[in-house]
Amino acid sequence: MKFSHAIIEKNATLLLVLSFIAVSIGGIVEIAPLFYLQNTIEKTQGMRPYTPLELAGRGIYIREGCYTCHSQMIRPFRDEVERYGHYSLAAESMYDHPFQWGSKRTGPDLARVGGKYSDEWHVEHLKAPRSVVPESVMPGYPFLAETPLRTDDIADHLRANLKVGVPYTEAMVENALADLKAQANPDDSGAEALQARYPKAVIRDFDGDPGQVTEMDAVVAYLQMLGTLVDFNAYNDEANRR
Repeated sequence: MKFSHAIIEKNATLLLVLSFIAVSIGGIVEIAPLFYLQNTIEKTQGMRPYTPLELAGRGIYIREGCYTCHSQMIRPFRDEVERYGHYSLAAESMYDHPFQWGSKRTGPDLARVGGKYSDEWHVEHLKAPRSVVPESVMPGYPFLAETPLRTDDIADHLRANLKVGVPYTEAMVENALADLKAQANPDDSGAEALQARYPKAVIRDFDGDPGQVTEMDAVVAYLQMLGTLVDFNAYNDEANRR
């Protein structure tokens, strides 16, 4: 056995070939079963694509690197569930391109942060983190409240997501700009149409400045919807019946 190992380790070509064979076998074992499944993600009631404002906020969240310190994946362990809430479902990331599971938690997991704090808390936290969380090491993002949200390309963002499988309709794409503005203004006449296209969409002035739609509006709208779409009581009842 030692002699055989010595032959393999001293012959680079043989080692490469055998390594390729081993990796190929492992890959086939993991990938092949997926072709026999109709869907690798369980259907979950309540999930919908992001509204245009939420999608814009998600883009800013990624742009500013928030995912490097905050994961969005609660693992099915008691300590995680007790701290953050129900463990994450695959369906909750089905419209994420890319997903925000993360690999490191400098800050808390955000998978269930929606509705946990007020809009005012989020705005203050993003402007000056240590004013609400003294031990925070997070940098401040006060410029979000001063930067008007770019809206001229929001329909293009929906079209790009549509191409990778997110089920946006033509009506959603055509009304993207109107829906974005309506969600940040509770007095907008398009609020009813927005909620018809995006159930559970929260409509309000998120940043406290009704005069304009800012990047702060978008980020807070995104954070406030995280983990709020799935009715876990209904999900758990369905899981128990299976």
